Amino acid sequence: MDRYLVKKEDSKKRLDILVLEKFQQLTRSRIKNLIESGEIKLNDKIVKSGEKVKEGQVITLNINQEKPLDAEAEDIYFEIVYEDKDLLVINKPQGLVVHPCLSTKKGTLVNGLLAKVTDLSGINGVLRPGIVHRLDKNTSGLMLVAKMT
Repeated sequence: MDRYLVKKEDSKKRLDILVLEKFQQLTRSRIKNLIESGEIKLNDKIVKSGEKVKEGQVITLNINQEKPLDAEAEDIYFEIVYEDKDLLVINKPQGLVVHPCLSTKKGTLVNGLLAKVTDLSGINGVLRPGIVHRLDKNTSGLMLVAKMT
């Protein structure tokens, strides 16, 4: 559990904005979800994201570890067009599903990424191998994939 004591210079800031400033590893959407679910509290109380903080208040964050992805690595064909330490650009072929879902648990781009790349990022507390956006199954094209930095 992390704690932050609100300082004088932080007074009158919105809770979500202050948490974003002080815990930069969290995204805005993750912060919003954590506040709504009561995982981020102000003086041990559940409040709204827009609550204005005051000097001396304590922000507590109870952030769970990332949830493991329920997908297995598979040898799936797709072309890596570009790669550096931060991202991949891949050419997704037509007919390839991006994320595993109820109807397609195997043979997806995510399964292929797990087999080819080891340093993929998670999103909002869920290990989702670097997928920044998606393309429909029947659409081909370039996709960005985020890597851990």
